[in-house]
Amino acid sequence: MTSFIQNLSRKAAASDIPGDPRVARVLEILRDTANAATDEQIRITEIPAPPFQESVRAAYMKKLLSSAGLRVETDDIGNVIGEWPGSSPDIVMLTAHLDTVFPAGTDVHVKREGGRLLAPGISDNGTGLAALVALSKAFREAKIKTNKTIMFVADVGEEGEGNLRGMRALVDSYKKRLKYVLALDGSATEYVTTAALASRRVEITMTGPGGHSWSDFGAPNPIHALGRGIARFVTARVPESPRTSFNIGEIEGGTSVNSIPASAHMKVDLRSESETELAALEGLLRDAVKGGIDEEMSAARERGMGGSGNMLNLKINVLGVRPAGELPENSPLLAALLAADNQLGNRSRRERSSTDANIPLSVGIQAISLGAGGRSGGAHTLEEWFDPAGRELGLQRIALTVLAVAGLEP
Repeated sequence: MTSFIQNLSRKAAASDIPGDPRVARVLEILRDTANAATDEQIRITEIPAPPFQESVRAAYMKKLLSSAGLRVETDDIGNVIGEWPGSSPDIVMLTAHLDTVFPAGTDVHVKREGGRLLAPGISDNGTGLAALVALSKAFREAKIKTNKTIMFVADVGEEGEGNLRGMRALVDSYKKRLKYVLALDGSATEYVTTAALASRRVEITMTGPGGHSWSDFGAPNPIHALGRGIARFVTARVPESPRTSFNIGEIEGGTSVNSIPASAHMKVDLRSESETELAALEGLLRDAVKGGIDEEMSAARERGMGGSGNMLNLKINVLGVRPAGELPENSPLLAALLAADNQLGNRSRRERSSTDANIPLSVGIQAISLGAGGRSGGAHTLEEWFDPAGRELGLQRIALTVLAVAGLEP
């Protein structure tokens, strides 16, 4: 940590926030109501929220935030926005995403094993959503008054092909007033995301004439072409620094084992710490799949099946783009978080990741993503688990950071 950040952190720690009795009351409430937050987290988790189907969970969150005394509305895209009015129009936005990665029909009933809770989405992002409710109730009970307006938001479209659509809409709507964003995502308190990892999600679709596996043998096969393209692409060398990665996450195609498929497609996730490397990787992907088609068409011509009626067609669709960005070293938001960690005896490292914070960071709005307390594992799997022990640390850490940047009014 630079001396500048150390000085800024000490300045934040020396502010009136830690010594204000209302803040002490907030911390006490969060500690005393930790079990109630866990009970609410279970209820939230058991409301399914597949991608693009968050409305039922959103309605429940609207009810909870309204009961905490917030003025709540749902915007056109489905974000639930609860307002804690400040004396100024400037906004500190506290968000947690509503959606999970799990499709409709997934069993989201919460089970207990010892001290752990098990269910898809129990931590990502049941923890963040429960924290919104706990914090808003604590602020109300402690009669908190702030300079900046605090927005408590349960937003849509953070996962997968949601492409951060909820956060994009929020930044578009409040950009002129939006000073700080804290995205609550998962449980961990040992790190804070201060840099946005750039990513692109790409769908590759190949179509052809199809046919019978015996009588039409030799006709160009979209699955074969896709396989040839994959074989070319996965040999790509990516740099360790800036760190860059790729993943072919879905492949589909065909109708039966004895039919030459008329179509095949795959979805690919590309990520990098560098926008330049990300663009280069996408170029390699495009070249690889085109090369796969060329190989398959060459094979079809050798078998006498490469005429104009037996062509393969390629469609490339970019499903989502997550931009890069980074919190400045002299950020008051970072200083506030470090001061909160210092007061609570917590140590945290800074990390780069792909979260809702990508969008505000990419346009110069100070933003971080952090966990809301407890421990967890198995995110994005059916074996996801959450241990609520010590969750009050995460809640208190968020509260101190938010109140430091929002500023207390008498």
